Amino acid sequence: MKRVVILASGNGSLAQAIIENAKELDVQILAIISDQPKAFVLERAKAADIATQIVEMKKDRKSWDLDLLALLRMLNPDLVICAGFMRLLSFETVSEFRIINSHPALLPNFPGAHAVRDALAAGVNTTGTTIHWVDAGVDTGEIIAQESVEIESTDSEDSLHERIKIVERRLYVQTLRELLPTLEGSRG
Repeated sequence: MKRVVILASGNGSLAQAIIENAKELDVQILAIISDQPKAFVLERAKAADIATQIVEMKKDRKSWDLDLLALLRMLNPDLVICAGFMRLLSFETVSEFRIINSHPALLPNFPGAHAVRDALAAGVNTTGTTIHWVDAGVDTGEIIAQESVEIESTDSEDSLHERIKIVERRLYVQTLRELLPTLEGSRG
């Protein structure tokens, strides 16, 4: 059984998809960590009897980085799963842990926090979602999996994002199903 930690900042629909498939994925979710104390993902975790931790952003970014790194070291996961976590991770953190993320665009197109808006503004016909390894850049890590989503003429940013999220949840679980067995035993 692989040991994972989920990092999330918001509603937690991606985390919920992983929670619902944890048994089939043969994972133990050690904790859900959020930088937002009122994030709904924490309620989802509590409902599933999963430990939660809050690491609120501080004025001193280095101090926040060190707090998160210390918590991850204590938990010692085989994999860290970013599921809507809206913070960049320090070089030390991405160097020490295996971390994956999902992004609502077909990387390398439209990196950053406004991928759906950027795709619509660019007038492209297709966007999608990407599961990738996290490195020290912004959405620059090696791509693991991608799936396209056609942009409809009636799409707003919200409607397109919701359609991407449906694909993203399925692709994340599918990617974990394929990736987790390939990970060597626990770190450290």
